[in-house]
Amino acid sequence: MTSTELPAKLAEIRDDFLALEQPDRLLLLLEFAGELPALPARYEEHPDLLERVVECQSPVFMFVEVDDDARGSVHLYATAPRESPTTRGFASILAQGLDGLSTEEVLAVPDDYPNSIGLTKAVSPLRIRGMTAMLARTKRRLRASAV
Repeated sequence: MTSTELPAKLAEIRDDFLALEQPDRLLLLLEFAGELPALPARYEEHPDLLERVVECQSPVFMFVEVDDDARGSVHLYATAPRESPTTRGFASILAQGLDGLSTEEVLAVPDDYPNSIGLTKAVSPLRIRGMTAMLARTKRRLRASAV
């Protein structure tokens, strides 16, 4: 999948970041951190359903859902502490960017998408690896549910 073939929402997010200078990219990441969708009640009441992303420095938990509709629409739910805005921002980018895509569309997202949004000079490689791990776990869950 080339960058022009990215799903529209992910391409828009990437382009929004790349249109900014480095300091402003961090501000945009903070905006995403504040926009991390809340967990649906069914997960708030059953945190045991969420999977910990151990590659992240901060405690991040996530769950991937696939609708029974014809497209197999994907929904990624994640939680991260408010005092971890970088991690929350990355989780929010993925939750918003992948929401409603088909399983096939999510599986086709390049594994290095986190490197493409222009934050590799602004945040540590360890933080970028955390976002890469979130994307990888999402794909692994989708592959497992397809079997």
